[in-house]
Amino acid sequence: MKSTDVRIWSIRAKPRKGKISYEVRWSVAGRPFSRSRSTQGLAKKLHAKLLMAEDAGEQFDTESGYPASMEEKEPAPVRTWYSFTQDYVRMKWPHASPNYRDEISEALTWVTKSLAPKGPGSPADADIHRELRHWAFILPGPGERDIPEEARSVLDWVEKNSPPLAALSQPSIMRGVLDGLKLMLDGEAAGSSTVRRKRKILVNAINYAMELREFDENPLDAVSWTLPPKVVEVDPRVVANPRQAANLLGAVSYVGGYRRARGRRLVGMFAGMYYGGLRPAEATAVTVQDCHLPAEGWGMANLHRTRPVVGKRWTKSGEVHDDRGLKNRDPEEVRPTPLPPQLVAIWRDSIDTFGTADDGRLFFNERGGLVGGSTYSRVWSEAREFGLPADLVDTPLADRPYDLRHSALSTWLNAGVDPTEVAARAGNTVEVLLARYAKCLHGRHVVANKRIDDLFLEYV
Repeated sequence: MKSTDVRIWSIRAKPRKGKISYEVRWSVAGRPFSRSRSTQGLAKKLHAKLLMAEDAGEQFDTESGYPASMEEKEPAPVRTWYSFTQDYVRMKWPHASPNYRDEISEALTWVTKSLAPKGPGSPADADIHRELRHWAFILPGPGERDIPEEARSVLDWVEKNSPPLAALSQPSIMRGVLDGLKLMLDGEAAGSSTVRRKRKILVNAINYAMELREFDENPLDAVSWTLPPKVVEVDPRVVANPRQAANLLGAVSYVGGYRRARGRRLVGMFAGMYYGGLRPAEATAVTVQDCHLPAEGWGMANLHRTRPVVGKRWTKSGEVHDDRGLKNRDPEEVRPTPLPPQLVAIWRDSIDTFGTADDGRLFFNERGGLVGGSTYSRVWSEAREFGLPADLVDTPLADRPYDLRHSALSTWLNAGVDPTEVAARAGNTVEVLLARYAKCLHGRHVVANKRIDDLFLEYV
């Protein structure tokens, strides 16, 4: 409570153990207070401050005895990196897409782990990474829900041992953080896109700290640090030629046997990645309403939706798949994608055999749900065993479903299609297309050698 009922008495000397101290006495709302000072001068200074506050009409606190102008304020707690990240996540979470939430968690995990002290008593590096990744940077936060005791113990240690946020202004510490972004869990170098993705989050977090006036200058500017090359070329060994791709698509139909049809349901989905250059998330979401599939000739798919697998903890709906527009495009943007006759025939056959899902999706599991990434990856792995010669099974050739898209774009470029048209069909920029996908098909060197031989023969 506060009160202006204040009485201030004169200073009195108090002998104690051979020494004299000087006591300042006053009362607030009838409650007595006193403070002793070692010298008369210090006592007079305190006494004068009390009198000035009383004359100014200040209210005195009945608990501390002091007016507001004299209350002893505790120093503000030091903001740590870990406590700052909790505020940052709360700020970003409501407006972030599921994929971006996952990226935030990934980047903050790496930075927080790199800032944690190493030595006796610290949790294992893998334990810190796991618990931070699973629990620390997600809403509701770790302090707002029940989490396993083992995870709680690790997070409590991280919170207690997190350095002050201001420590990142030291170039040596910031350099250590940036260098840590270049590594994977096994200590090997991370890919360029991974490093850039994590650094983007770090930059955004530091910019938010700057908004909060936590730094006078951006600590990233004090470090001369080079990012890996922006575009990583696709390994030409993964690119399948048309015959290999056709064999692999045929092999998919054998996976799971004829009765269960686990593979046959997905032939059209994989064919869309190869013949149409679709990304897996685009092929998963394509619907019959968005397609023109004539009985003969080329068709068209108006792509505008993707269903990427991001995990339940990141989506607002709590579903494994996000529901969003095209990658790196406005949510309302549509990408018309021509469908070659081979793909039109495969998709028509899939519709005739399995129908469509309730929402019109062409490809779905046996329960009508979305096809999971782990499901189609397993099917593809088995199909490679059936569809490739033994000497190619253990090579990178078409090792992942996404390599079908790499093969498609490389095939179009090798066929002489204008890069601008290829980029438009694929949903890429021309710059990215030429930097990543202009690769020769598997065995293309044989064709090139033949042309060189023919040229020499003309001059024999």
